[in-house]
Amino acid sequence: MDLRLSHKEVELRRRARDFADQHLLPHELDCEADDGLHESVLSPIREAVVEWRFNAINHAVEDGGRGHDLFEQMLIEEQWGRVTNALWDIPWRPSIPLRYGTEAQKERYLRPACRGERRDAYAITEEGAGSDPSMVTTTATRAGDGYVLNGEKWHVTTGDVADFFLVHAHVGGDPSKATVFFVDKNLPGVRLVRTPKYMHTFVYEHPIFAFEEVDLAPDAVLGSVGGGNDLTREWFVEERLMIGARTVGAATRALELSTDFATQRRQFGKVLFDFQGVEFMLADMAAELAASQALLYKVCWQAARTEMDPKDLHALASTVKLSCSEMAGRVIDRAVQIFGGRGYMRENPVERLWRELRVDRIWEGTSEIQRAVLGNHLRKRSTDTFTDWPTGRPPS
Repeated sequence: MDLRLSHKEVELRRRARDFADQHLLPHELDCEADDGLHESVLSPIREAVVEWRFNAINHAVEDGGRGHDLFEQMLIEEQWGRVTNALWDIPWRPSIPLRYGTEAQKERYLRPACRGERRDAYAITEEGAGSDPSMVTTTATRAGDGYVLNGEKWHVTTGDVADFFLVHAHVGGDPSKATVFFVDKNLPGVRLVRTPKYMHTFVYEHPIFAFEEVDLAPDAVLGSVGGGNDLTREWFVEERLMIGARTVGAATRALELSTDFATQRRQFGKVLFDFQGVEFMLADMAAELAASQALLYKVCWQAARTEMDPKDLHALASTVKLSCSEMAGRVIDRAVQIFGGRGYMRENPVERLWRELRVDRIWEGTSEIQRAVLGNHLRKRSTDTFTDWPTGRPPS
């Protein structure tokens, strides 16, 4: 059994880190101070994304993407997760269900999104519907050959820069007919309700949008009527794995910064590292980080390189998100403690990470939802999903 990264994977990881160091990290403090980045700053970064071949890393080459598998995507996102202010979201990765579009839909939405000419935002959550998507009240009512969309969506991440949405709605108000619709932002009836302020300072926003009597053509359906839950679930799987990658990257940076500070900061005639209370915190940080990273790498390798039951992958993606996001929360909290007063200053990366990583235990399914997914899987299937080492042949 060879656990070593290939030369190609090592080079990909190095390039991802270099890109972050050169094009993202330098803008952290400006993003914090200005509550975002000006277009004069964003435009050169977007150009660099294409130059460095990091646009649409999750889509096939024939659709305009870079064709990286889930393991390779994870290596990239792990390095970008070291960056604060969600600058990792500037390189665009169009929602994975877009690959199921018709040829006409791909030409109109997916391929321009892969090139960076368009941007999507996935709209699921509502005021009364979060963890339970069956509670969605956004409806698509048949009108002739098309549909009329009505509803309101909350926390639409990147909704401020997106020019089209993927809206999860119920056809005729029937939860069994959950469907994902393409909705252009400039259609009559699409209205920005408000843009809430959040604990973190992200480069993009999470607005609330209303859809009021929005006329949709028959070809606005992505996939099939009633297929929305499957599409949204696949989107969740990819997002949860990438959250795992970015939180591991963030925890790695916090450990590096804390270790450097503990070896330099002197109190009572000694460096902080010489105090066992600090040493043990760093040891726990390293141990928890190593364990979560091992899980992350194993699951992403398994998802990319072996044939997997979709239900097993769904459960393992929940395992990754739960383990990595909660680990990162503990690691970052210790980092703030080690830095003391400096750790409470917004100019310090660990302070920004402390605020930013809190949402990773909430969005794309709370930690409690991940535990419910795991419990349900254990009840209905077996422990093998979590305890067996991957076997079998690679996918054709």
